[in-house]
Amino acid sequence: MHSLPMLPDFTDYGKIMRYYTPPPIYSTSRSSCLPRRNQGGFSLIELTIVLVIIGLIIGAATIGKDVYRNAIYQRIASDYVQGWAIAYDRYYDGTGHPPGDNPAAPTGRVNAGVTELCGLALRGYMQAAGIEMPSGRTEGSDDRYVYQDSNGLPHELQICFQNVNWSEPGAVPGTYVIRPRNVMVLKSLTPALANLLDNSFDSLVDARFGKLREQSQAGLTTSASQAWSVDERMAYGSSTATSRDESQVAEVQAYLKMTR
Repeated sequence: MHSLPMLPDFTDYGKIMRYYTPPPIYSTSRSSCLPRRNQGGFSLIELTIVLVIIGLIIGAATIGKDVYRNAIYQRIASDYVQGWAIAYDRYYDGTGHPPGDNPAAPTGRVNAGVTELCGLALRGYMQAAGIEMPSGRTEGSDDRYVYQDSNGLPHELQICFQNVNWSEPGAVPGTYVIRPRNVMVLKSLTPALANLLDNSFDSLVDARFGKLREQSQAGLTTSASQAWSVDERMAYGSSTATSRDESQVAEVQAYLKMTR
């Protein structure tokens, strides 16, 4: 006689569950087989690298803007202001007197030393003498040139000529005397452009001495050197410093001494 097989002990619930628990079903899906990646944010090192790259991009853009503006200023000095100085000399060579002077009774002074010569009157004298003027803002505005300050805001440089009091060394060393001299008047200069022109024409960044001077310093008889009265921190119409990037930079007026 054959014996019956042994049946499991159903009196123990735990044994029953182990006995009848089905084997695990494994998915064949590709996505379920891949390891789960960490869903956290950027690490501190990654954020640092990103910030460094952003800083380099901003720095490069700022340097590029400064280089471009400095190139424009160099062009103003070499082509425009120097171009007007050449035009003045050609007028003098062709007529024997400065523009605006009386040909019948020349005084050797611009406008006979009365007022400054600007705008339409200046262009009229040059055109009548057949003198080519440097290119300015537009056709018919040869005496004006538009440029930008360090905040990217526009300024309009204007060229005039005038006979003014000019301080020169006297007979006694250390003393100065006033003499009438013909000058080019440079209106609406930013401090940066004034300093570049000063360095270009006399290699002296000084508002009191040299060939290029600030208007208020040209006729002083003191021996003290003077800095320009405004700088790039000052806003237009103000004599106090400002750090606002949206402010138009302050302007100054200067005289460039002519050769005769």
